[in-house]
Amino acid sequence: MLYLHDVWVNWFEGEENGYNVCYFHEWRKEDGIELLDQVPLLYINETLYDYIENDMHDLPKPMLDCIYKRAYIRKGQERTVLDYACIVTDGSDVIALDTIGYQIPIRKSRLIPRQEQLVFDMIENTKKQSFKFDENLYQKEYHMLSMPPELIYGLTRRERQLKQLLMMALDQLHTANNLEELRYWLTEWNPKKYPFIRYMDEEKVWQALYNGVKYGWSNAHEELCGKLIKGQPFLEKMWELEQNQEQQNTSKLR
Repeated sequence: MLYLHDVWVNWFEGEENGYNVCYFHEWRKEDGIELLDQVPLLYINETLYDYIENDMHDLPKPMLDCIYKRAYIRKGQERTVLDYACIVTDGSDVIALDTIGYQIPIRKSRLIPRQEQLVFDMIENTKKQSFKFDENLYQKEYHMLSMPPELIYGLTRRERQLKQLLMMALDQLHTANNLEELRYWLTEWNPKKYPFIRYMDEEKVWQALYNGVKYGWSNAHEELCGKLIKGQPFLEKMWELEQNQEQQNTSKLR
């Protein structure tokens, strides 16, 4: 078995989509970076890699058996064994995972570029390992709160976070399905539509609003998001965290 040593990881917990597991250039100072003292490396096929990177289902049992208690994390002078942790690659991308004792990849992390390159060097003359699992059961489903990659790619970490926040607020709006509220927010988003909005039913207003905001990210998106979350403490807290991060980044550039 192949192993890497002294691997820096930045765990993202409970992320079912790989686009939310940030690459090194988007890591932040306040992220909880940890050091894996030793971690097994598995070279796997593209389907299994995608299954791990972009979902949170049970890992194949043969794979779990293969990596059981073979990874260690170091904190200061303390070296602790991890039940199921490893690095996987399909030959073109790399991700680390830790199940924290379960059978699903609860925590995921990218690697720093130097260690990513080391992974590719290490697998250069090796064959992919085969771990049997029912590929037919794997059917990734995207929805408003788990957006398809084409609605996310190209956005910064901050923009992705705020877009997720916007979708959470929109989901609540859709669930309430209050016609006057829906008309109000569509008018906020697209005032030019006002003459037509008052003749639209709930479904048409909703589709116009969602289809209008789902692509890209702009100042208009951010403004709508800020207004939508007003009075919702949980969403407001998430908003404040991103705004504070933006202010810190701006002050560093001065």
